[in-house]
Amino acid sequence: MQEIKALIIDDEFQSRNFLIKMLQQYFPDIIVAYQAATVEEGLKEIKKYSPNIVFLDIQMKGETGFDLLSRLPEINFALIFTTAFDQYAIKAFRFNAIDYLLKPLVTDELVEAINKVIQEMANVPHVSKEQVQQLHYDIQNTKKIHDKIAIPTAEGFIVIPVSEIVYCHADGNYTMFYLTDKKCILSSFNLKQYDEILTLQSFFRAHRSYLINLEHVKMYRRGEGGEIVMSNGHEIELSRTHKDEFLHILKIRK
Repeated sequence: MQEIKALIIDDEFQSRNFLIKMLQQYFPDIIVAYQAATVEEGLKEIKKYSPNIVFLDIQMKGETGFDLLSRLPEINFALIFTTAFDQYAIKAFRFNAIDYLLKPLVTDELVEAINKVIQEMANVPHVSKEQVQQLHYDIQNTKKIHDKIAIPTAEGFIVIPVSEIVYCHADGNYTMFYLTDKKCILSSFNLKQYDEILTLQSFFRAHRSYLINLEHVKMYRRGEGGEIVMSNGHEIELSRTHKDEFLHILKIRK
């Protein structure tokens, strides 16, 4: 692996120091030559050194990581937020497909996150300003239902309204999204990852291979498990093990 330049932007010395030690121990090819404790310092370091990865704290003495990102013309580096936010904000990170580490930092989570980012660096373009802006909005409105979701693809990221998803279909380690405009999007995330964040937003795991938007259910056909007809006319097999739960949900949603 070629040498990777990293920049840590965090106003807490202990957090920076711990991160540096972990990188030295587990990722010797990542060179942490640069640190910054403020937004202004971070902007100067990014411009001067063009890092490959930036570890960015969100809250920094009256400033935020979003303040820094808003002042950049583009995000041309891999980005990992470090945050002490609660579970509601974490859901926002997952909806926007942006990598994060919870404070206090945990070694196993750090190693897993960095391995993921290194793998993505070779295949997926960096996050977009639109993703970051949507994340900022979602974090400020953590109790609100998420209106949009960022879907990572081979070409980059596509941000779409959740309401336009008719259903998702597992395709190996990938997920195919079927949308209301009859378009399809192939995501590089697996169905399990979407199940974890979408089932709280009117989605239902009808089958091990299908995650459906309950708002787009047109009818149900009886059978051993039965079939669900979606608004686009597609018929989805309903697993026998999920049949009772699905019929209960339909009943209470009337």
